[in-house]
This record gives sequence, C-alpha cells and structure tokens, in this order.
Amino acid sequence: MSHFLSSRRLRKAVAVLLLLPLAAPANTLPDLGDVAQADLPPSLERRIGESLWRDMRVRERSYINDPEINGYLNQLADRLVSKLPDSTQSFELFALRDPTLNAFAWPGGFIGVHTGLIVAAQSESELASVIAHEISHVTQRHIARLYSKRGEMSVIAIASLIIAALAARGNSQAAQAALVGGQAANIATQLSYTRDFEREADRIGIQMLDGAGFDTRGMAAFFERMQRSVRFYEANSPAYLRTHPLTTERIADAAARIQQTAYRQVPDSIDFLLVRAKLRAYDGDAREAMAEFESRLRDVQGNARVAARFGLAHAALRLRDFKRAQQELDGLRADGFASPMLDNLGGRISLDAGRPAEAVERFRDGLSRSARSRALLYGLIEALLADNRPDEALTVVNGEVSVTTQDPQLYQYQARTYALLGKRLAQHRAQAEAYVLNGQYQAAIEQLELAQRAADGDFYQQSAVDARLRELRERLAEQRRDGM
Repeated sequence: MSHFLSSRRLRKAVAVLLLLPLAAPANTLPDLGDVAQADLPPSLERRIGESLWRDMRVRERSYINDPEINGYLNQLADRLVSKLPDSTQSFELFALRDPTLNAFAWPGGFIGVHTGLIVAAQSESELASVIAHEISHVTQRHIARLYSKRGEMSVIAIASLIIAALAARGNSQAAQAALVGGQAANIATQLSYTRDFEREADRIGIQMLDGAGFDTRGMAAFFERMQRSVRFYEANSPAYLRTHPLTTERIADAAARIQQTAYRQVPDSIDFLLVRAKLRAYDGDAREAMAEFESRLRDVQGNARVAARFGLAHAALRLRDFKRAQQELDGLRADGFASPMLDNLGGRISLDAGRPAEAVERFRDGLSRSARSRALLYGLIEALLADNRPDEALTVVNGEVSVTTQDPQLYQYQARTYALLGKRLAQHRAQAEAYVLNGQYQAAIEQLELAQRAADGDFYQQSAVDARLRELRERLAEQRRDGM
C-alpha cells in the first residue's frame, strides 16, 4: 500500500499468516509451472486478501470509493481474464489516489491501481499491460510460491516478508516498519518479485493482451517509459520498479514475444478516456484542471474532445460552477454523445446544485438505459433522501439488497433511510451489516446491542437481532482465539 501500515493492521495480517503450516525444507526450487497449494492454499490466500482489503476500505484515506472508476478497472480486468483458459480465480480491482506510477497484486485476486498510473497511461493498451501483468502474478500464485521456495525459513519471517512486500508499494518506510517487528530484516532484498516470476508474468500478460484484442506493444511502451525514468530520476525511481525489477534481459525477452504477435492499432475506449479525465478533474487544483481541459479543447477532436469536455464539466462541478458544468454537459449531448457516465454527471450537477427532484428524474432516466450502473443507483438513492422521500428510497434500497448482499454501501444507505423513518431497530441492524461486510465485528455487535434496546421492533425482528448477535459474538471470539 502507498501509506504507512498501522501496527494493528500488521499484527492482524501477520496473525493470519501465522496460521499457515510450516513448509518442509526444499532441496530444489519448483518448476515455474508448479503451484504451492499444499503450503499456502488458495482459500487462505483469499482470506488474507479479503482481510487486507476490508481493512483498507475502512482506514485507507487514499481508497477511491467511486463505482465508475473501480467499475471500469474491473471491466478491463474481466476482458483480460476472459481469455485465460480454465481460470476460476475471481478478481477485485480498486483505485488508490496516489500520484505515483504503480500497481500491485495482493493474495487472493485483489489488485490496486494508483491513479497516477491511470492518468499517465498514454493508451488503454499500456494500462491493460500493467493490469495483465498483475493478474498474472495472481493466477501463477507467485506469493504462494515465494512462500514455498523459502520453506526452510520460519513462518514469522515469511509472514513479515509478505506483509512488507504489500507495504512496500511506493513507501519504503512502511516496508522497513514491517521488517523491524519480524525476522525478515536479512531478506529485505527479496521484497521484489524474482526475475523468473517477472518474466513469467510478462509472458502470460502478453498472451492476455493479445487474446483480449489489445496492442501488445503497450507493454513495450510502458517498459520504455520506466527505463527513461530510471535515467532521469536514478535513486528516486518509480515505485513500480522497486517491486518489479526491470532488467535488460527481461525487456529483451518481452520484446521478442511481442514481435511474435500480430500488429494492430487499437483505439482507446471512450470509458478509458472518460475515467482518466474524471481523475484529472479531481486531482490538484480545480482551476488548473479547468485551464488544462480548456487548452485541450483547442487542439483535439473526436473522442479526445469528448473526454476534455467531460473533464471540464467535472472540474466546473468541483468548483460549484453549475452553469458551466451544465453547459459542457449540454454540449456533449448536442453532439450526440451518450454514456452512463454522462447520465451520472447530469444527476450530480442537479443534486449538488440543490435540485434533488430534478436529480431523481435524471438518475431514473439513466437507469432506464443502464440498469446495472452502480453510480446511477447510488445517485438515485441519495437524491431521494435529499428530496425527503425516504419511503421511495427504502423501496429502491431493499429491492437491491434482496439480490446484492455483499455491498456495504447499500446497507449504509439502508441505515440512513431507516433513521429518517424513525425505525431504530432496523437502522442499527442495517448499520451492523455494513460493519460486518467491512470486517468490523465489534462495531457490528455494538449496533445489534443498540437494536436490542430499541422499542420499535416486533417479536420476529427482535428474534432475528438476537440470533445475529449470537452469531457475531461467536465469530469475534473465534477471530480472537486465532489471534486475528
């Protein structure tokens, strides 16, 4: 991660890893095609990743809780993974607001992408090449194989190594902090993936890029930029290079593989351009962003011009210049451009300008065309609440919760809605479920205890609260027994 890991989070993550069985000493290294399921099973990898991800969503300030940005990253990953034969691994991609060029993979299929990488990517194929590389680290189970290869070491040392590797993504101080508490100080040089693992991730990444219809030369372009950065910045090289060593041999090997693929010119998708523009609009000074987009409008055409106007509208919205934001939105619509992101922008302009009834209609109109858009769904719920229509909001929320049970944001909305309706038991019960999905069992228990004391529930609701409370107390006790 890009920020300092707290001692509690380190202890929690190391505790998970301490549950691993000791691996037998290995006399020889496994072949690259081997896996280490006996040493670090996929189910435990997933547990580690989920634990870190839940913790990060709650405490990491750089985490971007934006369904459009994270949704785009996951769609891009789905396109790449769909070309992998016999892959059953699930992935969860998320963005972190960080200006550095970096991406990282956690155990269990969790991949973080820094906004600096998305904004700096000169093509969608270049961004896809980095994500394909990280996906390959997961599918080839490189962290598990690192554990297997170092089976003669203590589990504490292995745990410290893995947690330090996760901490080191752009913050060497965090890596040192992770190493101090364990026995891995003597292996600090092993924080990077091995050269063999990097070459393997490149090889499989190139196959994914080619199969998904991207330009494989995007990987070569990214390598060239990393090489130039080494020359320009020397010791202060991009964070990506500190965990993904870039050698002359690796570059040559990737270049040879790329030459074997068919050349194709692949235009950037409009979603890539819009996401990049949106990120730029909310980065740094808003007026500088507006000036940058206005300058681009004078020089670009086609989809690049669409993205510039979209970014300009968001920068204006950020400055609460609702008239200018609406002007740019109207211009895009007049040009015949349509997108769920445009529908969401229109709803946000109305909502932020204090016109919630208008926002409701805009979000509903967008959902009629893009029923699966999370951004439009959240916007509709927020607009209904802002327009003092909690009954309608509750109908929307409960309908979605009935089919989507793993979204903590929906339970947060449900809790807010019940609070407006004066239903205290239901409010605390919904808030408890939001905490559960974020791994905050103690906080969830406290909410259910408040629900028990509420006087507005019937026998069946109270019984459900009592049963859930017993379940969570047992789960928390088990977690504490395991040292987590």
